[in-house]
Amino acid sequence: MQVLTGVSSVAAGDSHTLALKQDGSLWAWGSNYKGQLGDGATSPRTAPVQVLTGVSSVAAGNFHTLALKQDGSLWAWGGNPNGELGDGSTTQRTTPVQVLTGVSSVAAGGYHTLALKQDGSLWAWGANGDGQLGDGSTTPRTSPVQVPGLSNVIAIAAGGSHTLALKQDGSLWVWGANFRAQLGDGSTTPRTLPVQLLTGVSSVAAGTYHTLALKQDGSLWAWGANSDGQLGDGSTTQRSTPVQVLTGVSSVAARGNHTLVLKQDGSLWACGYNFQGQLGDGSNTTRPTPVRVQEF
Repeated sequence: MQVLTGVSSVAAGDSHTLALKQDGSLWAWGSNYKGQLGDGATSPRTAPVQVLTGVSSVAAGNFHTLALKQDGSLWAWGGNPNGELGDGSTTQRTTPVQVLTGVSSVAAGGYHTLALKQDGSLWAWGANGDGQLGDGSTTPRTSPVQVPGLSNVIAIAAGGSHTLALKQDGSLWVWGANFRAQLGDGSTTPRTLPVQLLTGVSSVAAGTYHTLALKQDGSLWAWGANSDGQLGDGSTTQRSTPVQVLTGVSSVAARGNHTLVLKQDGSLWACGYNFQGQLGDGSNTTRPTPVRVQEF
């Protein structure tokens, strides 16, 4: 069903949704008991409410939300028990608070946050029990800390408690939780500092416990948890190293235990968990191999 028009990008948290319109206005709806909608309340919203203007991009964790404004300032709100808002506190915020300036992109994990600054440096804060901040520790951070040893970063992604950074040279770096092999380094050992995994990568995406990388040649690679077929390799076998899934891919997205793939011909494909119809194929059947979403 159609919700809004004039939209340029979207993001989804655990149970809330955000839409950025072409005019720079940010709209939110869904669960709000931790203030994740940013409208000053904790009441759920069943229809979109406007939160901010002048926004260029948006990201959502499980219960927190981030908006990057056109002036490079980063704003955050919602749940904050691990410092995931980055405002130096663990206080829940029902309206946006400013965190950083000079930011070019932002990503949110379950309970941690990453900001890529315009100078190519990467900053992280929030939960860190699995080393997902990449600062060499497992200490939670309520204010941004720079991820050491990384520069010239052009893209970032965050899973439940693991993190990915893509450098300008096409190299992919990973760190954080690895108990489901979501780092793809052939082990299940957590990493508190970035380790290099692949080269020739153009974009990345992360679900809760699985990871995907789109290479410059259009091939899609996946690894990590696969109990619901979210890797799309036709099996439900966990993979500790990258396996190729598809070719001719232009972009990929992941959330929880399902994956969405946009191909270069404009067709949309989905795989993984489908109990609530999140694959859009008209069924509630889990799919270990990508199926085409027929409406698109």
